Amino acid sequence: MANETILIVEDEADIRELIRYNMEREGFKVFEASSAEEAQAVLKRTLPDLILLDLMLPGTDGFAFCRSLRAAERTAKIPVIMVTARDEDADIVAGLEVGADDYMTKPFSARILSARVRAVLRRRTAEPEDGSDVLTRGPLEIDRTHHAVKVDGKPVVLTLSEFKTLDLFMRRPGVVFSRYQIVDAVHGEDYPVTDRSVDVQIVGLRRKLGAYSDLIETVRGVGYRMRVE
Repeated sequence: MANETILIVEDEADIRELIRYNMEREGFKVFEASSAEEAQAVLKRTLPDLILLDLMLPGTDGFAFCRSLRAAERTAKIPVIMVTARDEDADIVAGLEVGADDYMTKPFSARILSARVRAVLRRRTAEPEDGSDVLTRGPLEIDRTHHAVKVDGKPVVLTLSEFKTLDLFMRRPGVVFSRYQIVDAVHGEDYPVTDRSVDVQIVGLRRKLGAYSDLIETVRGVGYRMRVE
């Protein structure tokens, strides 16, 4: 990973310096910005492999900035990890819904942040299994080659984690997956995550499925499954 680059978008200089130090120690090349506007200037010069994004920025906030990244073809596929003091469920769901690939709250462990960065980058570069197929389950269609999802024939934008979670469910409808099995399938083994994080991820995915949110069922005390039509 020594050649991979990270853009840190954080207005607090001491936190930005702490993240920069840890990322450089891991072998990454680091770019810095203290606002979304500065980050856009960096993006005009170069495209990083991953963005670490604070939410509470001066000027354009992190939500709006992430939304703009996903809306622009040039930056749409850059992974984004939000690193913020905002830890309410509503904030986490909102962050995932605007396109973040992961969400960490402050204060954070430098080791866990590094682990999540590596995990997201591994997912970005991994070749998908059976990548040429399109799978349809009722009103849902998932295309792994083009990383596209349709609900009732209409495109729905999912984060990478949401896409992999839906893919897992659609390939084995009726099978109950524990939270740890979902984490392993989406993020890889030994990924540091809490039950709450998985639940929040499912909430975000259900919202994007709209009228068909009930296709993903909760099995109390066990985990989740896709309902068999």
